[in-house]
Amino acid sequence: MRIVVLTGAGISAESGIPTFRAAGGLWEGHDVEDVATPEGFDRDPDLVQRFYDARRRAAASVVPNPAHHSLARLEHAFGDDLLVVTQNVDDLHERAGTRNLVHMHGELRRALCAACGARPVWHTDLAPRPPCPMCGARRLRPDVVWFGEMPYDLDRIEAAVAACDVFASIGTSGAVYPAAGYAALASALGAWTVELNLEPSDALVPFDDARTGPATTLVPAWVDELVAVGNRS
Repeated sequence: MRIVVLTGAGISAESGIPTFRAAGGLWEGHDVEDVATPEGFDRDPDLVQRFYDARRRAAASVVPNPAHHSLARLEHAFGDDLLVVTQNVDDLHERAGTRNLVHMHGELRRALCAACGARPVWHTDLAPRPPCPMCGARRLRPDVVWFGEMPYDLDRIEAAVAACDVFASIGTSGAVYPAAGYAALASALGAWTVELNLEPSDALVPFDDARTGPATTLVPAWVDELVAVGNRS
């Protein structure tokens, strides 16, 4: 059984990481155009760097929750037949033990060099404009996919979704493309689709199984079911 799990902000919110997107299009009091677009970075790079430096520190201060740990247990049971695709830029999946993982929107713990394209692991602030460890240029920015930019590893993700038997969407609104289309693609190709979310999403195609509630409750129970099926097969 091949499984693809798509995770969004809802799975990390219960660890204490804010979803950032709020009413009125503000992220932590900042307009999205100011802190989450290439144009905003060009206008005020210091503001953007400080914003993501704060997010990086916040992510480092929290720990994975039972939903993250349950997905790591699912990987232990199914191995390479499981791929977790996350829209989150924190590293809570990794810290819980998940290894078959794609960060389609980048990672807070990496920087991106605009000069040479390097994506070095990064744990400290970028606001002081440190040099790139690869080329020395002081042109590092957060390795986060902003609005108007192309997400990472789309070919790998789409191939996995097209080949999966089970597709699960956890803690995501299902409103932002390309991630919003994955459940519909999986369903069209015969996969069983599951949604685990605090509230029903705006999915294009109804899920075969839709459950509402906290991720820390829903995900462990769902993983228990899948592992039991895997043990019987």
